[in-house]
Amino acid sequence: MDWIELLSTQRIGEERRREKSSRSVFEQDFDRIIFSQSFRSLQDKTQVFPLAGQEFAHTRLTHSLEVSSVARSLGREAGHHLLSKYSGLQKEGFTSHDFGAVTAAAALAHDIGNPPFGHAGEAGISEFIGSFPGKKFLQEELTEKQWKDVSTFEGNAQGFRLLNKNRKQGLRLSLATLGAFTKYPKESVISNQDPARKSQKKYGFHQSDLEAFSFVAENLGLISLAKNGNKSWCRHPLTFLVEAADDICYTIIDLEDGTNLGWVSFEETKEMLGDLIGDKFQPDKLSRYKSLSEKTGMLRAMAISVLIEEVVRKFIEKEPEMLTGNFDQALTEQIESSENLKFIQSVSVEKIYRSKPVIEREAAGFEVLHGLLEAFLPGIIKKFKKEKLTWKEKCMNRLLPNDTLIEMEEAASLYDQILFLLDYVSGLTDGKALNLYRNIKGISIPGTN
Repeated sequence: MDWIELLSTQRIGEERRREKSSRSVFEQDFDRIIFSQSFRSLQDKTQVFPLAGQEFAHTRLTHSLEVSSVARSLGREAGHHLLSKYSGLQKEGFTSHDFGAVTAAAALAHDIGNPPFGHAGEAGISEFIGSFPGKKFLQEELTEKQWKDVSTFEGNAQGFRLLNKNRKQGLRLSLATLGAFTKYPKESVISNQDPARKSQKKYGFHQSDLEAFSFVAENLGLISLAKNGNKSWCRHPLTFLVEAADDICYTIIDLEDGTNLGWVSFEETKEMLGDLIGDKFQPDKLSRYKSLSEKTGMLRAMAISVLIEEVVRKFIEKEPEMLTGNFDQALTEQIESSENLKFIQSVSVEKIYRSKPVIEREAAGFEVLHGLLEAFLPGIIKKFKKEKLTWKEKCMNRLLPNDTLIEMEEAASLYDQILFLLDYVSGLTDGKALNLYRNIKGISIPGTN
């Protein structure tokens, strides 16, 4: 792979061209994402903590902003090295800020395809469709790969779909940003999946977006791993930095939230982050801060600073292997502090992710997503089969937004109609999903106290 190709400013459906704006193409990508409806909805989507009213709890939106900030730092630092290593980059007019802008934009969008209630929402969608009473008909109507797309909901693939939709949510981002965004550059079913490759753990685009991603991959020069007709590519090297920024933020900041909320003791957090910070840690400086949040904030900032340095060093070391497609692991699993991160994650699993409030929230979210699909999907299938709808199915059909109904009417296949339904359901915020569920189940009735 070649860095000049990897930093392509071209957009899907447009010719490669030079921008005359004072903002770079990659900065425009960032702005398009931050002003999008899909990004704004992240303000009411669960990160971990079911305490949206608390000042300490992060939502998907605040998490995404923080990941983007860390990714920008990683990109800029890596960019300084790459510009000195490859003279052609400077001749093409690229700067370290371009590397930072690409990683910042891709990281800003990294959770844009997540459904309400986080991973519980993904599981709720997948398990409902996978055990749906009409499953046999769906499997007969859809190809194997289409069935996998709809029965295994994947937020990363949904994100790529949202970023490239033709209607109002399509953002027409640069190929560089789309490439850096895609953690799993493969379709949902491949016969030659390599478990040793981190990029093949999940999938990154639906069959409906295969042509779009193929265009991205071919024009960026991503290395193809295709065998036997399967579509799979090596990662864009900057994807490793986007992934590392996410790993850093959710590990350190989830711990910070858990500490401020009293789920993990401050002494335990101080010890874990102090070990990670190492020689730079000066415990006596903590006495300058009065509040718990200030102390944990200082520890968090220092820990993230150390991790940024380590990730950049490892990226520089592994960059030649990334360009040949021979490196395919998470950078945070290769750095000096990898064992510290694993230990912090194990504590977070025990004291945060498996805590009663979090599990209750996840269980409720699972049921809400089940309930919404149970209400909407049967009518869509019956309408496709040209069967008579029940009164309830007609009502549920009318509750869908106009845009979704128009998309379904224009869709020729049942596969596309189901994807449009999943666009709607997964695009709901936690609050909207819960209110809709209560209303259609009769738990609460609109217009009454």
